[in-house]
Amino acid sequence: MSFNYPKNEKLKSKISIGLLFSEGKSVSKYPLRLVYHSGSLVENEKIKMGVSVSKKYFKKAVDRNRFKRILRETYRLNKHILLDNLDKPYAFMFFYQTKERLSYEEINTKTIQLFEKFVAQNSKKESSEKGEQSSK
Repeated sequence: MSFNYPKNEKLKSKISIGLLFSEGKSVSKYPLRLVYHSGSLVENEKIKMGVSVSKKYFKKAVDRNRFKRILRETYRLNKHILLDNLDKPYAFMFFYQTKERLSYEEINTKTIQLFEKFVAQNSKKESSEKGEQSSK
């Protein structure tokens, strides 16, 4: 398993980001939120991830950047949870949404729970969609 976060995995396209916010769905595990949209990527890319920390909660850029680094690191170490269970490409935006200054360990635990919740939610949808298609 490769625990890297290469440049081609970073969500930078304004079009993809706009699509995320207009048509994307969301899953939360306080204080983290994952907004996702499927099928908006190039064929050879399985996943695109962006991170965000609101200026509303952390006025100083130093603080925002610290939490963005932590979010990227927790994603990097736990992305296998997503990759092992995805069958189509997804774009994700990963948010930290609280004033509380949680430790790295707490954020890592919440990230794992959030990714597992996302996988559980989407595996149910995919199995129900497959069931509907087979009954037609």
